[in-house]
Amino acid sequence: MNTGAAPALKIAKSQLVTLAEAGLSEAALEKLIADDPRLIGLGDLVLIERQRAQERAGRLDLLLEDREGEVRFEVELMLGSLDESHLVRAIEYWDIERRHYPGYDHRAVIVAEDITSRFLNVIQLFSGSLPIIAIQVNCIKVDDRLALNFIKLLDSTTLRRDDVTEAKSKPTDRNDWLAYVGPAILGIADECVTLINAAATRKRSLNYNKQFIGLLDGSQANNFVYFKPRKSVMRVRVHLESAETWDKKLKQAGVDSEVKGDGLTISLTPQSLEQSKGAIAEVLQQAVKEDEA
Repeated sequence: MNTGAAPALKIAKSQLVTLAEAGLSEAALEKLIADDPRLIGLGDLVLIERQRAQERAGRLDLLLEDREGEVRFEVELMLGSLDESHLVRAIEYWDIERRHYPGYDHRAVIVAEDITSRFLNVIQLFSGSLPIIAIQVNCIKVDDRLALNFIKLLDSTTLRRDDVTEAKSKPTDRNDWLAYVGPAILGIADECVTLINAAATRKRSLNYNKQFIGLLDGSQANNFVYFKPRKSVMRVRVHLESAETWDKKLKQAGVDSEVKGDGLTISLTPQSLEQSKGAIAEVLQQAVKEDEA
């Protein structure tokens, strides 16, 4: 039996310093994030471009993208306290990118040393209409070393479900999607609708849009579930209240899923749907119950 005293903890003194006091410029911060975009805590991101020129609107500090190639993050950096001009600029860059490249989901990201409650309140006003993320960066000095800490203060990226269909996407039809992804992938959406309708009191049908396939409840868009077809996989977005719980259940069933926003993203192939149809049916039918409650 070891009766020796536990070794004493070595506690180092630390202090919060500004990036300027630490000798870090905005360009240096930009390079650090560009070299490792995971630093800002938004997942496994990759760099698309630094100082991306915007038509008649200056330059975007960083354009990042998730590994799946579906979501792009327009990142605006600022040393010191966030001000109106940087907030407006971040929104402007986000708007330019989403209009030029509508095939992606877009997120405006503000990174600053100090984001006051006033600006947080303003950003919250955009919730449901403008997907924007506010991140505060702190610089901590420990002895002769510096550490950067990125804290997500606010994330308003969860859109109202109606906004998905009301986004200004051009209408299309089933034949366009068939030509793009083929009948096997599109058949996944058909099968999911069959599973949904097995539990629905109001029968749903597919609603074909340029960027995604939604659902119709009669003549009204009702996107508690919607589909993003890819040539080798169907991504099914499901709105659920207890997304984390259902994510665990799906993973236990061998289904490729992850929590995103206020719901799940499920990646299906014809084979994986056939193998896990029971688990998929359970999730989709729970979403129906929540939507019709």
